[in-house]
Amino acid sequence: MKLTGIIAISGRPGLFKVVAQGKNNVIVESLIDHKRIPAYATDKISALEDISIYTYDEDAPLQGILASIYEKQDGKEGPSHKDELSTLEGYLHGILPNYDQERVYPSDIKKIFQWYNLLLKVGALTPEESINSEAESEEKPKAEVKKAPAKKAPAKAATADKAKAAKPASAKKVTAVKTGTSRGK
Repeated sequence: MKLTGIIAISGRPGLFKVVAQGKNNVIVESLIDHKRIPAYATDKISALEDISIYTYDEDAPLQGILASIYEKQDGKEGPSHKDELSTLEGYLHGILPNYDQERVYPSDIKKIFQWYNLLLKVGALTPEESINSEAESEEKPKAEVKKAPAKKAPAKAATADKAKAAKPASAKKVTAVKTGTSRGK
């Protein structure tokens, strides 16, 4: 399962994929209707890869829970988030028996199943083996490509020396203007 770049925005339905970053915002694309909207710093944004579920031992990452649902369902759609809460709690208890029932709210449980079905629908959930084989095939071409080292560092130093040399000349001009204005009075 690869959840990199997929986020949830509080107050907005569904999940979003990060497309670009603006000056004061992030441009995201809805996984439901593929509309692009800006998400601002005032929005509460949560990356799915950083979300975890409270347990009595250690917190369980959402990615692992989604992988467990995927395995249990054999890659098919899971229970709907609109099903009875007792059904969803029982299903989650079967996957993660030690989740903290006091700290994991019913809305959180519904979100897990809603997100699972949405991610499955858009094809973002794939078995772990295919991701590993894709990563290995991507690494091989990258290892063969060698880039020549960039020699921009000396050029930057030269421009910095020019800027230092230019400052005293401009400072002299400013003092000349100041003294010229004081003589005129």
